[in-house]
Amino acid sequence: MNKKDVLLGFLIGFATTLLGSYLFITFFTEFKFIAGIQIMKSQGNLGKIITLGSILTLIAFGILLKMNKEIMARGVVLAVIALAILTLFI
Repeated sequence: MNKKDVLLGFLIGFATTLLGSYLFITFFTEFKFIAGIQIMKSQGNLGKIITLGSILTLIAFGILLKMNKEIMARGVVLAVIALAILTLFI
């Protein structure tokens, strides 16, 4: 198992979740990104925003499997698991 591929997959999973959260906050709320994060955290909805942002990670996972990059896809799954654990503590 190539650790660089797992790390790259983890970074792809984390970046796509961040991008998805950014897109959700900017398109579906009237807040800017940083202010939206702070307001959602104060309301207790930050975990839900991270969950909705993870939808793009599903697309990245499918693309990596299509390209036969199974090790990178494992990194994406690892990122989703790490974000799910992180959401429990936020």
